[in-house]
Amino acid sequence: MRKKSSILRLFSAEAYKGSRDYVRTQKGYEVLRTILYFGISLSLFAAGYITTGNRLNLLTVVAVLGCLPASKSAVNMIMFLRCKGLGWEAAAQIAPCEGELTCLYDMVFTSYSRTFEIGHLAVRGNTVCGYSEKKEFPQKDFQAHLEPIFKADGHKNVTVKIFTDLDKYKERLSQLQMLESEPGVTNGIAQTLKSVVL
Repeated sequence: MRKKSSILRLFSAEAYKGSRDYVRTQKGYEVLRTILYFGISLSLFAAGYITTGNRLNLLTVVAVLGCLPASKSAVNMIMFLRCKGLGWEAAAQIAPCEGELTCLYDMVFTSYSRTFEIGHLAVRGNTVCGYSEKKEFPQKDFQAHLEPIFKADGHKNVTVKIFTDLDKYKERLSQLQMLESEPGVTNGIAQTLKSVVL
């Protein structure tokens, strides 16, 4: 069987929020979408100018209005281009430790003051732990960002801990697997986390 073309792989259904390839896929999608949106606006402006001989026409108005979604798409593109995602080496070390845990990759949380990029998150019951490759991760700010989100969705007593040391994180994943499984709570918290990331 032939391999999928790079375009098909780029938009495959496998790249959903929390999956390993989500950030990489979204980068390509946002770039293509932004180029398309600006291309449409530019072509409308050019068509109006060519047909009327000046820029004061209805197609110019439509082209200018078309720049609004194009600009919004450009902001999303810039946000995704800044994200790195979890490195392949770290992902390869984490994968054998996942076991039956609910795991999410490449999670990018944004607040008014900062962006929190977390390469891997594991959820078990009301316990969330994660790994960030940024050595200076602001744990307190991240916890303060998530608390009202969990409260609004009805999740109580959720503990969140982000590790920057890979060995300690792998050890914590092993400990998490020993906790009692609460599928309803686990899935609810995982859905809440996915609903607030880029």
